[in-house]
Amino acid sequence: MGMIQPKTEDMLRHGFKYMNRFMLTMWKLGLGNWVNYWPEGTGRIMVLTHIGRKTGARRQTPVNFALIEGDIYCTAAFGATSDWYLNLRANPNVEVWLPEGWWDGQAKDISAHKDRLKILREVLINSGFAARAAGIDPVAFSDEKLDQATSAYRLVQIRRTAARTGPGGPGELAWIWPMLTFVLLLNLLIRPRRR
Repeated sequence: MGMIQPKTEDMLRHGFKYMNRFMLTMWKLGLGNWVNYWPEGTGRIMVLTHIGRKTGARRQTPVNFALIEGDIYCTAAFGATSDWYLNLRANPNVEVWLPEGWWDGQAKDISAHKDRLKILREVLINSGFAARAAGIDPVAFSDEKLDQATSAYRLVQIRRTAARTGPGGPGELAWIWPMLTFVLLLNLLIRPRRR
């Protein structure tokens, strides 16, 4: 992962694993806009749904992203060994949950693109604290230093192909909020009053 030590990379992977579970739950609870409330700090986060290359199972991974001229860009900061990246290489058909909607899309590795550094810099700026945790300052680094620090990063472009609706998307657990409200109100109504 660029210039960081293997032990630090393992710690980052472990930390992001747990943070990703939290982010995915927030999206499922219908709080995707809330997750993206402070992009300078927490980053711009989408959920990428992909198919496991070995299992064929549906997998979901929160990733940082940038929207540039209508296309979605993200990076596999842990390089070509990232499971979600390997899954995209095996099957480029994906779904993306963005704060403004849910889409089917086609993913493509553009790591060799002539504008790689320019696009990658935007993605890293949109990653909030994540780039800084990896020792990268996407605003201050020169192109040469950014290129060196991100040489193993894979850059992915996603082109949206169709809008999605229905079950199985963002907010699939949002039913919890009215139920929780009902239970709390019921508790207030039947709770014994102290005298």
